[in-house]
Amino acid sequence: MPGEYCNIGPPNQGGVMGVIKSFFDKEFFAELLSTFLLVLIGNGAIAQNKLLGNEPFLSINIGYGLAVLLGVLIAGEASGAHMNPAVTIGLASFCRFDWRKISKYLTAQFLGGFLSAFVLFLVYYDRLKNDGALIDVDTTDFKGIFATYPNKDTGTLNQLFDQIVGTAILLIVVCSVTTSKLAPGIAPIMVGLCVTSVGVSFGTNCGYPINPARDFAPRIATAIFGYDDTFSAGNYYFWVPVIGPIIGGVLGVFIHYLFIDIHKERNEEKYVEKKEERNTAESQP
Repeated sequence: MPGEYCNIGPPNQGGVMGVIKSFFDKEFFAELLSTFLLVLIGNGAIAQNKLLGNEPFLSINIGYGLAVLLGVLIAGEASGAHMNPAVTIGLASFCRFDWRKISKYLTAQFLGGFLSAFVLFLVYYDRLKNDGALIDVDTTDFKGIFATYPNKDTGTLNQLFDQIVGTAILLIVVCSVTTSKLAPGIAPIMVGLCVTSVGVSFGTNCGYPINPARDFAPRIATAIFGYDDTFSAGNYYFWVPVIGPIIGGVLGVFIHYLFIDIHKERNEEKYVEKKEERNTAESQP
């Protein structure tokens, strides 16, 4: 598949310090901060929803949509504001992103999601303790603030397909936004609305994580907090929001290329050919 990063060479060799400086640069910290805020605000909406007695699910959809919008505004120019390993891997798999930066971006994203869980836990510590749900081994309700857990009526394959579809939709929109000539400030709104629409349409099976950094990293934190069955719950569901989004991310980029990009390239080639023909005709005596 064509892309500006298809023919890049191996990482630059600059010694240990060179590698460290190139790893912990503005892109790393932009991804860390934007992912941290994405998960903090998004899961904060979940915490408020649950502590208020399960308010309408739409509040979570809006909360996560706005969190994505803010993340893109904050880190868009510095790193592209992926905030999601599925976005990074999906784009890199079709040469739309420098594969040499994958480890840097994924480290920042998972670390941002992990740290956000601790901050959110401290913000709502008293409420969780007073509700008797600080360490609740009998329900997934309150540990579901930090990571997703599947609906009991869904099977593993259904859950996996749910994540593939939801993330594929996200990447189709991301590819469309990044390859279109939009007015400044429109891209964050479009991506935020996409996340909101995915939540409105595909939220009840798994809670629409569609982002391994949003789910797996805080899940590790909940195990540290003392919640039980964070990895074994739902027939060991924990791997589904990791593998499903990555598959969906790659699929979404492929679908966009197959249905949109390939036709743009053909139109551009025809335009160039016609322009060359006109120039040739005009140059002839």
